[in-house]
This record gives sequence, structure tokens and C-alpha cells, in this order.
Amino acid sequence: MAFCDKSECECRFSDSFFIFCMSQVNAPRIKDIALKAGVSIGTVDRVLHNRGEVARETRERILRIAGEMHYSPNLMARALKSKKKLQLVALLPDASGENEFWARHRNGLDEAMKSFEPFNLSLEVISFDLHQDDDFLLKSETVLALHPDGILLAPILKYQSQQFCDKLTGQGIPYVFFDSFIDETAFLSYTGEDAYQSGRVGAQLIDYGTPVDKDIVVVNLARDLANTLHLNDRTQGFLSYFVDSGMNRGRQLCLEIKNSEYSRVVEVLDEIMTSNGNIGAIFVTSSKAHKVARFLEQHGRTDVVLVGYDLLDRNVSYLRQGVIRFLISQRPAEQTERCVRKLFDYLLSDKQPVRMEYLPVDVVTSENVRYFF
Repeated sequence: MAFCDKSECECRFSDSFFIFCMSQVNAPRIKDIALKAGVSIGTVDRVLHNRGEVARETRERILRIAGEMHYSPNLMARALKSKKKLQLVALLPDASGENEFWARHRNGLDEAMKSFEPFNLSLEVISFDLHQDDDFLLKSETVLALHPDGILLAPILKYQSQQFCDKLTGQGIPYVFFDSFIDETAFLSYTGEDAYQSGRVGAQLIDYGTPVDKDIVVVNLARDLANTLHLNDRTQGFLSYFVDSGMNRGRQLCLEIKNSEYSRVVEVLDEIMTSNGNIGAIFVTSSKAHKVARFLEQHGRTDVVLVGYDLLDRNVSYLRQGVIRFLISQRPAEQTERCVRKLFDYLLSDKQPVRMEYLPVDVVTSENVRYFF
């Protein structure tokens, strides 16, 4: 796609990809095809939109020239003319309290909708309590009652999300995943991290910074780990690295802390750190690395290499202090921004998006963190 270099153009960009441009430079027009084919604009229009009678030889010539010139319909112009109102709904965890990570996804939704202000597109965001399975089921029924044209979903709760997806498929409602995905569903597209691979990245970071004879602890702070897809995938990826690539010869120990209240985190960590004096690193599979960092700081154990996820304010603070050594960022705002675009294109033109779009794994340190804000 050509980028506009005109100073007066109203181009809009996200942080990493082109949203749209109302005056693309060098984009072939119907009149350009007509001129090269030696026919009228009307004839080209009839061929491209498959209406009216045109001689076979002329039709073939026009289609060949259109292909050579990389002509494609202007979807944005079509959308501006369309009177059809498209309604999208996003279903994601509530961002209050300790779930502040999910506010980043909302930011991406807001940015995406700014780009679509000229169009007949609406988006409603519905949130559910991440710690109440019944609330997800209730909110999913609320979504269905809206009869949306498309849905954006973070399928954090695997079993409940799978039931919801089956209903969407039955009603013919297209849906896209972000943050994680469920293989056994008919989702249109997924945008987000490769959780398994990001776990391997975390393992490599720890492997390079930890003495080979030290033990490593994997901490999962989750109420129901078996039902939390991405944390399981990260853990499996982390452990797989030491099976086939790692230098570490110590033990890899897995901790599951169902209650993420700080007092409980302290209790569990104090027990394992006291009983095992050989722990050299901790890998936290979620955005709650700051809880472990707080413990290490209070107990004077800043020698332990700590790696976690996501650029929450508290995580970044400990990163800058050196208590957290690395943070892995999964670009949450970009995930939802891209998802809105995909659904818009699909609903408008039936354009099939790439089904699995893995975003880069960003490794953030105290030296480069300022560039992520």
C-alpha cells in the first residue's frame, strides 16, 4: 500500500501499522485502467463490478490490466457511502483493582474507534469479573442480546469461553480473539502473543543471567490455572526451553498460588525461600510480578533474577529499581486495535484476515523502558 506524502492529507497511523488514507498516492483508479485499455470508464466499471454485457476479449483485457496495476476497490470510500450500521461488541475482563492490565486493551479500542469516526461503526465494551465464572456467562448472554455484527473476545476462561463461542458459531456471528485463543473454535482471527514462545523467551533471559547450578521457580498467580490458557502455555514454553536448549542444571520448580492477596504471596514465597537456599531466579507468568518484587525487596533478596510480564506502573517501578530484571510486553493496545480493523474489513468486504497474527515479543529492561511510553 502506498503511503501518502501530501502535507494536507488526513492519514492516520497506529504505533506500528497503517490505518487508512483517503488520498493514497499512486493508487490506480478506474480512469487509469480505462485509459490503458482504450475503453470508457463505464466499460471498466461494468467489468470490475460484474454488471452489464461486455465482450469477452475486452473483459479479459480489462481484468489483466487491472491485475497488472494492482487495482483494488477503495474499501474506505465504499464504507463512507454505505448506509449500513455495523455494531461491534468487545467482551473482556474488568480493568478495576488488580486487573489494571486490561485497561491497555481498552486504550487500543478507543484508538481504533477514533480512526473509524467518519464511518457508520459502533463499538460497545462489556466487561466481566475475571474471578466470577457466572459473571462471564451472564455478560455473554448480554452480548448475544445485542445481536452484534461481530465480536472481539479475550477467552481467558477457557471452558466458559468455549461455550460462548459455540453459541456465536451457531448464530453465524464472526468473532476474533485477542490475548489468547482456543483452538477448538471457529474464530475468524487471533491477534496477540505466542504464549508458548514468550515462555521460552523468559526462560532464555533467566538462563543467561543465572548461575547454572541455581534452582528456578515458576510462579503462577491464578485462581484456576487449569482454566487459564495463556498462563499454562507460558509455563510449558518456559519448561521446554530447559529440556532442549538451556544451560541451567538446577531444578525448575512450579508454584501455583490461587489467592493472589499479598499476604498469601508472602506466606508461600517465604516458605519456599526458607526451605530452599539455592533459588537463583523466579519467573512470574502474569502481570503480577510486582507482588514477587515487593517480597524480594522487603527480604533483601534483590540478588534473585526476576522476570515477569507487562508494563504496569508497579512493574515498571520495580524494573527501574533493578528488582525486576526483565519485563515481557505483549502489546495489548495494538492487539485490540488490529482486531477492530480486521472485523471492519471482514464485515465490509468479506476480506478474510490472517487467522493467526502473532505480535513480536518485546523484552523491556531498565535501559529501554522509556521508549515504550
